[in-house]
Amino acid sequence: MDHLKRRIGLPLLTAYGVGVMVGAGIYVLIGAVAGVAGAWAPYAFLLAGIVAAPTALSYAEFSTRYPEAAGEAIYVGRGFQRDWLGVLVGLAIVVAGTISAAAVLRGGAGYMLGLVPLPAVAVIVGLGGLLIGVALVGVLESLSLAALFTAIEVIGLALVVWAGFTVEPVPYDQVDIPWGGIGAGAVLAFFAFIGFEDIVNMAEEVREPERTLPRAILYSLAITSLLYALVAWVAVRAVTPEMLASSEQPLAMVWASGEGGDGRFLSAIAVFAALNGVLAQIVMAARVLFGLGRRGGALSVFQHAHPRFGTPGRATVLIGLAVITAALALPVAVLAEVTATVLLCVFVLVNLALILTKRRGERAAFEVPMAVPVTGLVLSILAVFGGLV
Repeated sequence: MDHLKRRIGLPLLTAYGVGVMVGAGIYVLIGAVAGVAGAWAPYAFLLAGIVAAPTALSYAEFSTRYPEAAGEAIYVGRGFQRDWLGVLVGLAIVVAGTISAAAVLRGGAGYMLGLVPLPAVAVIVGLGGLLIGVALVGVLESLSLAALFTAIEVIGLALVVWAGFTVEPVPYDQVDIPWGGIGAGAVLAFFAFIGFEDIVNMAEEVREPERTLPRAILYSLAITSLLYALVAWVAVRAVTPEMLASSEQPLAMVWASGEGGDGRFLSAIAVFAALNGVLAQIVMAARVLFGLGRRGGALSVFQHAHPRFGTPGRATVLIGLAVITAALALPVAVLAEVTATVLLCVFVLVNLALILTKRRGERAAFEVPMAVPVTGLVLSILAVFGGLV
């Protein structure tokens, strides 16, 4: 069997995108952003969403041109008219997805160890094995579970927002807008939006991909931007930026300021957030390998879908085992840094590929102005070479 089953609609695909972007990062990242942007942290998150938008729109157009698995590999290969470059990008995405999932799995296991006294190795292997099994059974089941995890994440953030509204706001002196601090905060917050690109790699399992893919990308980015801004707003409303920046669990501090207690339940929610991120990356990276298998050679072994479940079985098992191994062997900081660097380089190539494609006059069902990929290209280059990673 060499094709995947189309079982995914817009709601599940959007939930998948939101879940990948929200992840566990917001539970820590808000403190770092508040530390540099101060009371203006919500605007830093909104600015980061605006910065991510051009590249997201470039992905949205490409997704209607080539609705296939291994999305970025297809986009770059055909944009530059160099198949080898597309394969290289596809493999880079697989590596980035694998090490990103490993970092999140290791972090999620750390949260769980704080709740349940178990050996770290057993937790990492157990959680990883469970997620491999879910990913193998089916994409509908995988994304349905991811949607459940996303709902739990959003409920946790909603509770924090509610708690932040119940306290007297922190007084701030009226000062000029700190544009430098907002910009620096947006740089940090930008990495919270990495994840929208995973949506395009689900193309071969989406119903009406030409309509569904661009809408899911834009909806998930908009929802995430507003959610981040709202959480940041109540955080700096309830707790001083200095206190948020000094805490390893800033949202637990916001909860405690309004409701008391230590916000221990947020650690449990962070476990679900981590599981969501790991599952999403395993599913995505396996689809990229499946798509690369069409190019023949050594990769052709991955061009195989399970005859019963309609999922890329071989690729899923390989990615899952690699995730578990990396989570056991490598430090989280190294994993996260490599992920960010690789993805920003891919963003540069995707935007440039769309510019080249549009210059050749090739039409698509959904098109954006030339200024969109040009802007995305400039912003991505600044992020790569501006020392932002």
